[in-house]
Amino acid sequence: MPDFSSSVKLKYVKLGYQYLVNHFLSLLLIPIMAIIAVELLRMGPEEILNVWNSLHFDIVQVLCSSFLVVFISTVYFMSKPRTVYLVDYSCYKPPVTCRVPFATFMEHSRLILKDSPKSVEFQMRILERSGLGEETCLPPAIHYIPPTPTMDEARSEAQMVIFTAMDDLFKKTGLLPKDIDILIVNCSLFSPTPSLSAMVINKYKLRSNIKSFNLSGMGCSAGLISVDLARDLLQVHPNSNAVIVSTEIITPNYYKGNERAMLLPNCLFRMGSAAILMSNRRSDRWRAKYKLCHLVRTHRGADDKSFYCVYEQEDREGKIGINLSKDLMAIAGEALKANITTIGPLVLPASEQLLFLLSLIGRKIFNLKWKPYIPDFKLAFEHFCIHAGGRAVIDELQKNLQLSGEHVEASRMTLHRFGNTSSSSLWYELCYIESKGRMRRGDRVWQIAFGSGFKCNSAVWKCNRTIKTPKDGPWSDCIDRYPVFIPEVVKL
Repeated sequence: MPDFSSSVKLKYVKLGYQYLVNHFLSLLLIPIMAIIAVELLRMGPEEILNVWNSLHFDIVQVLCSSFLVVFISTVYFMSKPRTVYLVDYSCYKPPVTCRVPFATFMEHSRLILKDSPKSVEFQMRILERSGLGEETCLPPAIHYIPPTPTMDEARSEAQMVIFTAMDDLFKKTGLLPKDIDILIVNCSLFSPTPSLSAMVINKYKLRSNIKSFNLSGMGCSAGLISVDLARDLLQVHPNSNAVIVSTEIITPNYYKGNERAMLLPNCLFRMGSAAILMSNRRSDRWRAKYKLCHLVRTHRGADDKSFYCVYEQEDREGKIGINLSKDLMAIAGEALKANITTIGPLVLPASEQLLFLLSLIGRKIFNLKWKPYIPDFKLAFEHFCIHAGGRAVIDELQKNLQLSGEHVEASRMTLHRFGNTSSSSLWYELCYIESKGRMRRGDRVWQIAFGSGFKCNSAVWKCNRTIKTPKDGPWSDCIDRYPVFIPEVVKL
């Protein structure tokens, strides 16, 4: 039997160190307060009264001091950023008629690429190792043989996924269309004229003075970019509501060529959408699910490899698709490193920051051959929502951040059930955690997303109230079956 005594002792030493550093001020104040209390007990009531009477208060000094305290307090509260709440959100649940089991996907691939059996075999190998399940969905236009990626079909998909999510959000929150002050729609690859945000305004007859924005070309991390934009707007406009719609329209972006790097998105991307209501109204504090604590954006576009690693282009036959570079995971790792370097000091306890600083000093100043210290982000967060971009993305982040299987369960199960839904995947993951009944008041959630450019964005939310298990939503009919075992290879 292995000797566990040393590891157990080390565990308690680490716990003691964390408690000591994180509560240093409290532990320092306890003996000071104890000394003061003992001295007061030694003094009699008359001595205490004599000390009090010996203090001479000038009325002018009292008034000036009071005015200064009031002035400083007023400036502080006026300059303090407005608290931004996530009131509620809704995720689109595709109909069963849009399901694409493995057999259906491969049959369509063989018929569409009948002159290129090697491309069909390549897609099959990718699908076997993708981590996707049998219930992911593609829009109706992709079910035709050959697919019909027309403008009308793309608009039809956009209306289906966006309006369904919006209707559900209105039903959940009781929000009326006329109460929306800010509207942000993000969709990376489908950017029609009029815009998708204009389509939403037309559908729900929103106010003429609404502040609307349409983000395109921002990749899978556009959902958190929209949250950042909403936060900035809510700082400027008091007592306002902001609605964000995150989606990706698949219809016009199905690649029908033979380039392997451009066939990958066909295997991974699936239809999905999410609608999110954010607010800075104090009246929403009690019903809001989450409070936004931090949002950090990292952009590596100045580097050529990062810029071209996810690139829309034409192949040699003139067919448009998304080219995914072989260096994608290494570039994502560099972007993540830069992002966590910024967000770490904002969220990590003092004990982890001190260890990281000592490690950095030892390696950079004293040239010690130490391994870089990886902070334990499990001490800062209870839940992790890692963008379900693919199995390799989740595996890499789990390894680098030293997370357990339970920490990445929401990401893996979302990839299995819904596939890569681009910018909306983070909200399906958050909904999974809620559907499992794991979200408690005070819990902290870290959302991490990657996108073309190359970008790594992360948001930190704090749960405002214990969330009851939702009775509806995208997971309502299947949450009892999850988590499921996902083999390394599914033989087709």
